[in-house]
Amino acid sequence: MAQPIQVKLVRSPIGRPQKHRKILQALGLTRLHRPVNLHATPTIVGALRKVVHMVEVKEI
Repeated sequence: MAQPIQVKLVRSPIGRPQKHRKILQALGLTRLHRPVNLHATPTIVGALRKVVHMVEVKEI
């Protein structure tokens, strides 16, 4: 089973490409500093790599 991770949005998506905003929305990251618990599947990890400059990831 995939390892659980906690993801938090730390940089605003304002002024970022529309593609990045859609990725954040798909991950459930809608507000700054609000953590979301996800499983580290290859799909989720790939999406996080695209927006790594705007998020903070912790292993639970």
